[in-house]
Amino acid sequence: MTAPTPSSSAIHQRISALGRGTRSFFNQIGAGARFVIGTIQALRATSDWIPEFSTHARILGVESLPIGVFIALFTGIVLALLASYSVGDLVPPYFVGTLVQKTITLELAPVLTGLALAGRVGANIAAELGTMRVTEQIDALETLTFDPMSHLVVPRVLASTVMFPVVVAVAMLVGLLSGWVASLALLDITTPQFLKGVRIFFTDFDVRYGLVKSASFGAAVALIGCRAGLTTQGGAQGVGRGATRAVVISAVMILVLDAFWALVWLTGRTIR
Repeated sequence: MTAPTPSSSAIHQRISALGRGTRSFFNQIGAGARFVIGTIQALRATSDWIPEFSTHARILGVESLPIGVFIALFTGIVLALLASYSVGDLVPPYFVGTLVQKTITLELAPVLTGLALAGRVGANIAAELGTMRVTEQIDALETLTFDPMSHLVVPRVLASTVMFPVVVAVAMLVGLLSGWVASLALLDITTPQFLKGVRIFFTDFDVRYGLVKSASFGAAVALIGCRAGLTTQGGAQGVGRGATRAVVISAVMILVLDAFWALVWLTGRTIR
């Protein structure tokens, strides 16, 4: 008994659905690119966004420091314990310091902190701007000839881009310190041994790479949150959907950018 073959109408519906999905995807990419270009062009209106910059830097950056510190504190402890467990007696004890330093500065501090801040910063921006959209405050600004891009988007994007590396730098330091304390208290590794491991393979590139990567995370999170907020529709439910969408897309974009920077770094080292 042969399996029934789909009718031509069913095949046509599937192809049409695939076409609509593909077109919607590229429309979103194009709209996002136009939004980024509009943000860059709005940078010229310095008198609009400079007065707002410090406020958003405090809200998006300084108030996010406890999150970065909390994450880094336990990440450093776990890394020290896992590094000791993984290498055992195969390598000298100071290698624990090397593993903690490399993984904290290159990967875990930027990515874990970025993902946590995507939830706080991305949702905050999307909900705030979404509420302004559904209550017609943004329409009122446009009626009064105020540019929402320069007044609302640019200061948030710049503040997030600048403050993400600050939060990540603090997280790097706290992660190293917590790894050091865990090594002393739980692994019987002395301070000179741990510091030897930190210094022996340390390069300033480790820190620069993590900070540049975190700056790109901050810009992406803010841009996604702003666009989600400005395109909100449907009242309170729309605000909630916009905030959720901003967090999900921001988390995905952070992982994509993380892979991108790793590829750029690997390609650059290979060429050299």
